Amino acid sequence: MSDNRTVVITGANRGIGLELARHYAGEGCNVIGVCREASAELQAVAARIIDGVDVTTDSGIGKLTGELKGQVIELLINNAGLLQDEKLGSIDFDSIRTQMEVNAYAPLRVAEALAPQIPAGGRIANITSRMGSIADNDSGGRYGYRASKAALNAFGKSLAMDLKPEGIAVAQLHPGYVQTRMVNFGGLISPEESAKGLAARIEGLNLENTGSFWHSNGEELPW
Repeated sequence: MSDNRTVVITGANRGIGLELARHYAGEGCNVIGVCREASAELQAVAARIIDGVDVTTDSGIGKLTGELKGQVIELLINNAGLLQDEKLGSIDFDSIRTQMEVNAYAPLRVAEALAPQIPAGGRIANITSRMGSIADNDSGGRYGYRASKAALNAFGKSLAMDLKPEGIAVAQLHPGYVQTRMVNFGGLISPEESAKGLAARIEGLNLENTGSFWHSNGEELPW
């Protein structure tokens, strides 16, 4: 992706979002980073930053759409996410609700709000997790994260079907187990490697495979 096409990335100030911003900036794209608080690293690569945005709130979505009014968006990457842990016997349901707001409802809010600005041939990439796969769950736990990512996958599939007539393709993408702050830097691959794989999956996204659930390494994942 190049030719100064516009890429909007939520949660762009660190981790995978920041690496995706770096990747697309390096490709010559017009990168717009959306976050609650800007970082120096994002300021160094993004063409524009929209900070102070909480994508879980009506006011945050209102600010985002106001700032992006009239902007054509070729690629929207819903990346902002939250990982917390709950164990059976001591489940914190407020934690689960928060993860649902951040990981599932917020990407749907953003996609619904910005879809009218995405032209035919445009794409939406939802950064999800293989932990949202019900078939792949062989270890239990992580009730809020698993449920919220499964919900995001369901939302993404419906978005793919609803936006296909508009010529917009949608993918659910698992970044891999990445060395970021979210997992205390204990992952298996670097953010750079993850971003490269994610970008390759996005470039391969079209109306024939819209709605699919992919690992960044190219493996199609089970629901």
